[in-house]
Amino acid sequence: MKKITLALALSTTIALLATGCVFTPSGVPEDTTETTIAVATPSETEAVEEANVVEEADETEAVEEAEADSDLTLAQQNAIGQAESYLSFTAFSREGLIEQLEYEGYSNADATFAVDAINVDWNEQAALQAEQYLELMSFSRQGLIDQLLYEGFTQEQAEYGASAVGY
Repeated sequence: MKKITLALALSTTIALLATGCVFTPSGVPEDTTETTIAVATPSETEAVEEANVVEEADETEAVEEAEADSDLTLAQQNAIGQAESYLSFTAFSREGLIEQLEYEGYSNADATFAVDAINVDWNEQAALQAEQYLELMSFSRQGLIDQLLYEGFTQEQAEYGASAVGY
């Protein structure tokens, strides 16, 4: 009987240890796992509330834009959406974005309309593109400017992009 009791006690001890319990001197198991409760500070609460207000304003603006877009053709609406989608994950020049939309099957007129309908800082796009290029390979200042020109940026935009990354 002692072997069975000892084996049972040993297996119980192992099970309790595996679950994070330890024995205190009194012999009562104690849970050693910690519970953390996050309490938002007033400034964090205000920040969340402000973010919710901004999100609601963005949704309202999107609905208003959708209503205003009712004058647009379906191709124009979709080209705008596609252009915004592309710009959300990579940088483009104006010319490069129009060419990409044309590659996707949009007419030159719809692609040009879409690119002109969205608000884009082309200098910032040149800076982002320059940064992306430098993450992949090394360029001299002139080599980077030439690459940005090849991508369809203007001379001024290409120079801005090179300057923005430290050249």
